[in-house]
Amino acid sequence: MNKIAAENAIRDLLIAIGENPHRGELKKTPERVAEFLKSIVDAKKDIKNVLQITHNIKHDEMVVVKDVPFYSLCEHHLLPFFGKCHLAYIPENNRVVGISRLAEAVDIMSKNFQVQERLTTDIANAIMKHLKPKGVGVVIEGRHLCMEMTGMKQPDTKIITSAVRGIFRTDIKTREEFLKLIR
Repeated sequence: MNKIAAENAIRDLLIAIGENPHRGELKKTPERVAEFLKSIVDAKKDIKNVLQITHNIKHDEMVVVKDVPFYSLCEHHLLPFFGKCHLAYIPENNRVVGISRLAEAVDIMSKNFQVQERLTTDIANAIMKHLKPKGVGVVIEGRHLCMEMTGMKQPDTKIITSAVRGIFRTDIKTREEFLKLIR
């Protein structure tokens, strides 16, 4: 990210909306906003490296990680959306990843301008691609400030998206077990 260009753009935005970027309270705002944007949209890690197999454990039952927090920016309004991601996979051939790696994958993938539907799909697809499990389930519950602050004015509205792959798609009992475990 070009921090200086971002700061200049924020200064220009402040001027465009009738503010004085040199006013005492706003003087450091372009720098603060640029730092914030860098932290929320600047994912540097390669998801493939994060989801490398780290344990060779004989385990072929469902692994569930619940309530993983995420923060992202809506690509339509540049406003935050945030919430919790629940995910599960069933290992194949003893391919078990470290639990914290799944949470890290959610964090990395949310650090882009996003829509929740694509984020959900991308997380499920990445786990399928890199872990090659029997199946994956992902459910994201998000609050979108664009829904809460703009024209709709719908505070506390939750958006829920899901993606299922492999056995989670083909076996209703597996999908139901996952959904029951994340309630």
